[in-house]
Amino acid sequence: MTLWLNKQFLILLISGGILAVGNKIYELALPLILYDLTHSSVAMSVMRGIDFLPNLLLAAFIGVWVDRARKKLWSVFSVLVQLILLTTLYFWTAYGSPSIYVFYITGFLLMTLGYAYSNARVALVKLVLPGQHLTPANAAFSFLGTAIAIMGPALTGLILMLSDLNAGLLLTAIAFVPACLLILLLPADPEPSTVPRGNFRQELKEGWNELLRNRILKQITVLVIFLNSTTGMVDATIVFAAKDGLRLDNAALGLVLSAGGIGGLAGSLLISPLRCRFSIGHILGVTTLLSGLAYAVLYFAHNGLILATGLFFDGMFGTISSICIWTYRQESTPQHLIGRVSGITGSAFKLGMPFAILAAGWISQHYSPALVFGTAALLNIVMFIACRMSSLWSPRFTEELRISAH
Repeated sequence: MTLWLNKQFLILLISGGILAVGNKIYELALPLILYDLTHSSVAMSVMRGIDFLPNLLLAAFIGVWVDRARKKLWSVFSVLVQLILLTTLYFWTAYGSPSIYVFYITGFLLMTLGYAYSNARVALVKLVLPGQHLTPANAAFSFLGTAIAIMGPALTGLILMLSDLNAGLLLTAIAFVPACLLILLLPADPEPSTVPRGNFRQELKEGWNELLRNRILKQITVLVIFLNSTTGMVDATIVFAAKDGLRLDNAALGLVLSAGGIGGLAGSLLISPLRCRFSIGHILGVTTLLSGLAYAVLYFAHNGLILATGLFFDGMFGTISSICIWTYRQESTPQHLIGRVSGITGSAFKLGMPFAILAAGWISQHYSPALVFGTAALLNIVMFIACRMSSLWSPRFTEELRISAH
């Protein structure tokens, strides 16, 4: 059976797309509503910053709960509680005056539940698909997510055109209803694990032991910590560089940022043939180097076209790299540990980002945004050299890294 004839995969893809659109709406709406209520850029920035916390602080623990639970019921529960939170916040805001802390807490809970659903979906994809379909499946999810991300400026405009910004919360809640119904169509998954259950700490330790046992995934995790750090530096600086340095207006900025999304779409289409020809270690090493060269293009950018070119290639190589990482993690992790390993690595992946983003802000303020891009380019080149010297590049591990690419 081909991937696109797999009913369970299509249910996961369509429901995931609906949820991604809904999530994008409320992620845009919450800071705008908060700013409309407080007229405080600080309050708006804090709301944005809360997006990082669930993944950084709770991902490993959520992984244990996902491994304990039936994935379908966990997914339905996560979506249903988000629906209830959004509906409650809509009516509270429409007919009351909630404090900013209500928005902060609700935002934190929504992001936590969103990550809980994402973790369960990783496990469900591994459960319903054979190994050879994991790469194209992840590419399809990435393509859909990137396409929706490109819609960000259009969705922002839609929200701003609403007579009541709070309606964005209600729109998201309504969108979550068909997604929840679709997930209910999935067949009941089997018992979460045949492995005897210990206490919470012991189960978490089992996830850590699995990661430490998997030498390749451990090396990839270390690489991704640094890759995400340089990506975070660039993402945190690009708007400031475009607006303050190049003096782009909002329309031009939207087009420039869309170039990164278009590059991501191209990467999603390229990954399957690349995976069939090359090992993940080689792909990760080369895309790390090429992302560094894309950052170098940003360093020398003196107009919007060059900036868009750098973002296009950054989006393409970053997407190829991300899909390889997700796929190898799914392929190499036992089913009963996938939630824990996904949670632990997901949390580890973000470890360097807060520090990198703070450093990028400091460098931009005291020196220039171009220096941030140059620093990110040099760091990626250093990472490529390290990758080239590691086991990821060794021919000895080529077949291990391919696993089920064909």
